[in-house]
Amino acid sequence: MRVVYGMNPVRELFRSGAEGITELWLAEGGDRPRAFADLEKGARDRGAKVRTAPRTKLDRLAGVTQHQGIVAVVADYRYRELDEILAAAGESGRPPLLVLLDGVEDPHNLGAIVRSAHALGAHGVVLPRDRAAGVTPSAAKASAGAVEHMAIARVTNLVRCIEELREAGIWTVATVPDGDQELRSVDLRGPIALVMGGEGQGIRPLVRKNCDHAVRIPMLGKVGSLNASAAGAIALYEAARQRGESTGKILP
Repeated sequence: MRVVYGMNPVRELFRSGAEGITELWLAEGGDRPRAFADLEKGARDRGAKVRTAPRTKLDRLAGVTQHQGIVAVVADYRYRELDEILAAAGESGRPPLLVLLDGVEDPHNLGAIVRSAHALGAHGVVLPRDRAAGVTPSAAKASAGAVEHMAIARVTNLVRCIEELREAGIWTVATVPDGDQELRSVDLRGPIALVMGGEGQGIRPLVRKNCDHAVRIPMLGKVGSLNASAAGAIALYEAARQRGESTGKILP
């Protein structure tokens, strides 16, 4: 079982049609937001138990104090298989757009990237099984609930994953500070997987070597690099912008 806390993450959990919601905990006292009543009804409709308790109880349940007075207990997150994501992308009528994360260990960065991926039309996010953040309660909170709508896969070997994507006709684009091309100069309208590195060492050399392109995000400031979530948002926006131009749905 896992917990999901915060107004938006719990709301998106319900909207996603997730199964296995067993309990909804609400903080006692104070004026509850009107949305609590809708979520309480939704929990009861799903057969979940609705409980009230002091905030200290919710603090212990969520593991944080910033839960906004609402915590849901639900079945473990179901990671997808890579084949599932590719099949769904193929049925979408749009060229596949995936995000591969190489060693992103901060759950807040993971959540922010998933939020951007969902907002900008990505079909899925792929994570390594080891030395990487997974879908934790804090990642779900940072994503504002987007993890409930985004297909996320975990793979044993990211290099092998890149090879499988290449066999499926999907090109991989590594975002690195010293890329030999600018992001905007690469055609991102076709089947693409954007590869982002972790907070420390970035994309590992072997992973970068196996990517088809290495691109950089041009910057005017004195700070030499962006964190994973900021770089991911920019790269995803550029992909969405190019794809919008090709379909007539142009982003600003």
